[in-house]
Amino acid sequence: MSTAPVVAFIGRSGAGKTTLLEKVVRELTARGRRVATVKHHSHRGFEIDREGKDSWRMARAGSRHVVVASPDKVAAYRTLERELGLPEIVAGIEDADIILVEGYRDADVPHIEVVRGTPEFLGSPERRVAVVTDLPVDVGVPVFGFSDVAGVVALIESDLSPRPPA
Repeated sequence: MSTAPVVAFIGRSGAGKTTLLEKVVRELTARGRRVATVKHHSHRGFEIDREGKDSWRMARAGSRHVVVASPDKVAAYRTLERELGLPEIVAGIEDADIILVEGYRDADVPHIEVVRGTPEFLGSPERRVAVVTDLPVDVGVPVFGFSDVAGVVALIESDLSPRPPA
């Protein structure tokens, strides 16, 4: 069971969440953090396999749990009867200092809201710990521009998670 802190990046489609999160992951990794990420995909039926590959063929044949293992990585997916909640997902993450989530705006975790173009907020003000935006806003939490990845990472490291082991 993971005890790593979880921070969600939320915002409207096209706001820049994925691009920002990619930069945050790079910066945290450069600082010695072991980062895990979770991407919430709200539509049914996404595929991680390529058509014709062995794992794709096993899933199409009826395997409910498919694992692909190699000397340097492992990937697994399974058929679900219901959507798992974020706590169920992060419970299975091991060897991470921090878990960064894209989506899950209703999850009871701190979130950084990404807002571009129009000041429309999606998340709960009680869980909002920062905003990344191209707009002048005053929402009672730190506000960062899209280029201030170091500032976002500093907030994550100082306020939301313990230091990495020495």
